[in-house]
Amino acid sequence: MICSMEGSCVCRAETMKAYIITMTDDSASTDAATVAIRSSVEVGNRFTIDPFDATTPNRVDTEMELYDIKWNWPWRNIEVDLHSGLTKQPYLTADPKKRIACFLSHYRLWLTCQSMSEPVLIFEHDVLFKRKLNLDLLYETKYDIVGLNDPRKATRKSALYHEQVQRQDGQIVHCPKIDVDNIPQGLAGNSAYYIKPSGAQKLISLVKEYGAWPNDAIMCRQLMPGKLGQLKKYATTIQSLESTTTLWNRLLLQLHLNRNLLHVRNGVSHLCLSTMSRCLMR
Repeated sequence: MICSMEGSCVCRAETMKAYIITMTDDSASTDAATVAIRSSVEVGNRFTIDPFDATTPNRVDTEMELYDIKWNWPWRNIEVDLHSGLTKQPYLTADPKKRIACFLSHYRLWLTCQSMSEPVLIFEHDVLFKRKLNLDLLYETKYDIVGLNDPRKATRKSALYHEQVQRQDGQIVHCPKIDVDNIPQGLAGNSAYYIKPSGAQKLISLVKEYGAWPNDAIMCRQLMPGKLGQLKKYATTIQSLESTTTLWNRLLLQLHLNRNLLHVRNGVSHLCLSTMSRCLMR
């Protein structure tokens, strides 16, 4: 179908596949997804965002067996992946199956993108649009995957990520390096991204080669050199609705990395409320 410049935007907007990962049996998740979809309409996006049933912890074992995948990321101790040379730092989490379920939700959408042979937009339920997406810009990009989300408060070293993105010329720029070479690093989280079939195929092959890693770790610049881009004018941000589990996991990580914050008095561990508050806000 041949379209004019203006018409091409309409055609692409009507045909672009977009999915938002949603826990359909969780009211907080479905409410957040509703807010996200409404925000997309409000900024003028014309594509339809369809809810995508998230993998839940009770489905993890079945789906890992179905896709013949084995988890290969540490929970407690730092490991070095001998095949890639990358250092795998443990994810502190109260329920490991929730982390694996998150990976599987994204993995299933990579399979969907590959099978359709079309680019797709992938969102997590807590995303929030703040400007309209230029779909032509995404279709024409040289990158296989493009991050759409504002990195600030969405990833580690977010200020550095933001600064390096804004220093580059162009509307879609190279995903910046924010750490030493042996630490997997890529997009500023996986809350919102555009992915081509070639990117989906590459991620699926990486999972077969290295095993299952957290989705934002396997999607790293070291394993996908030159394939990850970042939208310079961020289209989305994150809703302020972190779960209690997420907040406590963040606090546990902060304590793990900053043991000096913990003071022991009379054999009992105490953490001042002001310190706790700062940890939870990071």
